[in-house]
Amino acid sequence: MSDRPRGSGTPQEGTPEYDWLYGQGGKPTPGDQTRVVPQAGTPRPDQTRVMPVVPRGSSSTAPPAPPTAPPRSPGPPPPPGRPSRSRPRFRLGWVKWVLLAWLVFLIVVPLWAWSKVDKVDASPNGERPPEQDGTTYLLVGSDSRDDLTEEERKELGTGGEVGQRTDTIMLLHTGSGPDLLMSIPRDSIVEVPGHGETKINAAYAFGGPKLLVRTIEQETGIRIDHYVEIGLGGFVSVVDAVGGITICPTQDMKDPLANLDIEKGCQEVDGAVALGYARSRHTSGLGDIDRAKHQREVVSAVGDEAVSPWSVLNPVRYFRLNAAMPDFFTVSEGTNPIDMARFAWAMTRVDGTKGLTCGVPIADLAVNWDAERSQQLFDLIIDDDTDSIPDGLCTPSGIARQ
Repeated sequence: MSDRPRGSGTPQEGTPEYDWLYGQGGKPTPGDQTRVVPQAGTPRPDQTRVMPVVPRGSSSTAPPAPPTAPPRSPGPPPPPGRPSRSRPRFRLGWVKWVLLAWLVFLIVVPLWAWSKVDKVDASPNGERPPEQDGTTYLLVGSDSRDDLTEEERKELGTGGEVGQRTDTIMLLHTGSGPDLLMSIPRDSIVEVPGHGETKINAAYAFGGPKLLVRTIEQETGIRIDHYVEIGLGGFVSVVDAVGGITICPTQDMKDPLANLDIEKGCQEVDGAVALGYARSRHTSGLGDIDRAKHQREVVSAVGDEAVSPWSVLNPVRYFRLNAAMPDFFTVSEGTNPIDMARFAWAMTRVDGTKGLTCGVPIADLAVNWDAERSQQLFDLIIDDDTDSIPDGLCTPSGIARQ
């Protein structure tokens, strides 16, 4: 019990229990003058703590537990059946194999077909024109029926003649200027070496490709770089392989000798009709001159269809087109697939505004060449200067425009 008097609310100096406040002997000690006496109900600074709010109406007097952060969710699980990352790589691998197989198909099929194409020696003996700029192809349509059965000859209206002559003779020149396709009428009167003056297609009958090449080089001064021969049966197969072609006759054409009966106007035709259209010469007063025009039209249309994207994207059409090649073409030795690809591409660029299509300049319908005009055209081809050919010199019939 304390000795301080009752009722006294003031602590006495020197009282031991208050030494913590006044220091020993009732005097404050240095450093303790600013000590703060904690008030009742006031927490010390180091004990400050936020107390949770108790909801109204709660009967509990105990403070609720402090809130804790919810556990971090790992995220929703992947939906069932979701492909793993390795699946796209697996599919991409298959795509690569398919593309590789397609590339092999595109390369192997034409090489296989090319290995079956007949090659002939078309280089003539003796003196020839010197090498010239650009490339010139001699395109010949043979009228041989040897590769046709008797039934096919009746169906195509080719007759049963024996021997070989040429229904079609064309020069295709490619170079620095526009591509040029020039027809030489088969009845053109020329000097055939060793056989005198006669029709030009007789050169093929007398001496085959070699004599025909020599005759043309001698008469024109143009050097022939490649020889391409088209057979009747192969022509029909190629037209059918590309799904037909479009022809645009300017009049109704009915020719029993060519097994042809078509109306005027543009129309889709199959191989048999296209062949009859290219061979007919009895429906026009110009005869062989108009036939040469139709032949250029048909050959250009075949080339256009053959190099279309659909011929590559459609595997059936691509295979049929290449499989028809051995029956369609006979080429000169030394001509390779790249040369033929350039030939096919050039044939699509000789119609309309893309190139030039001409008949050899003639003086009359007896197919005597116009010496002055024809030599002018030949010289421009020799110089690889087709850009300078005037309109009046390159006409569809070969007849000078008035």
